[in-house]
Amino acid sequence: MTELILQALYSGLLQGGSYALIALGLALVFGTMRVINLAHGELVLLAAYIAYSVESGLGLNPAWAIPIALLVVSATSAGVYWIVSRIKQDREINSLILTFGIGVILTNLILLIWKADVRSTSSSWLQEAFVVGPLYSMRSELIFFVVSLLLMGGLWWWLSRSWYGRALRAVSSNRDAAKLMGIAPGRTELVSFIVAGMLAGFAGVALYSYGVIQPAYGGALTVKAFIITVLAGVGSIPGVLIGAVLLGVAEALTVTLASSALQELAGMTLFLLVLFVMPNGLMGAARRRG
Repeated sequence: MTELILQALYSGLLQGGSYALIALGLALVFGTMRVINLAHGELVLLAAYIAYSVESGLGLNPAWAIPIALLVVSATSAGVYWIVSRIKQDREINSLILTFGIGVILTNLILLIWKADVRSTSSSWLQEAFVVGPLYSMRSELIFFVVSLLLMGGLWWWLSRSWYGRALRAVSSNRDAAKLMGIAPGRTELVSFIVAGMLAGFAGVALYSYGVIQPAYGGALTVKAFIITVLAGVGSIPGVLIGAVLLGVAEALTVTLASSALQELAGMTLFLLVLFVMPNGLMGAARRRG
């Protein structure tokens, strides 16, 4: 029983890293623009299907699809921003409706191009078992867990050290004050969407390398990414990892000790519990009171 629980914790840790990779793009846009991109899951799914096309059409390892996925998905994400930026009033609520519609369009485009069949990688190298003591995982799970950590570290450095990263944080804090400092909010917000698209590109290739994909999966990915973003607290990159790992571990323990039918319920229960105890999220700053 002990080994079974340890395996569940290990699997949940790796799954949490994958969830964090999926949620990073949504967390970036939400933290800098207060816009919830409900088409984010479809962007991740688009990258996953590009990886499938590269593997099935060219016979290459799905990892070779990363440059193409980054280009296509970041360009699509920039297009989403161009549409969202047309909104002049009540951007928060109107962007929800708009990006939901974009997500539906992307889902149907994926359905038209790649059909409704369930797809998964045929790469034996990616699916080969990787043993760490008594613990087992697929090689792809471990690889992309490390990639997730590296990308989170790179994103944190970019937001805290680079000029564009500081500009994004300035626009997020006070848009009008950022204008007075010579920052163009529209340009910096476009950069945030492009970076979010690149992160979604990595996440999609990772998703295809260790799991199965189908056109209807995009909405579920968006929900998980949103749960992790809220658990983390607005703008917290370390919080994304902590929230994702908690979600992955909770789901893995539920599947191991109870039933796979309760997996999604466990995630929502964790979500509501954290919000009840810590309304600002795990790493969110408490609102200042005058």
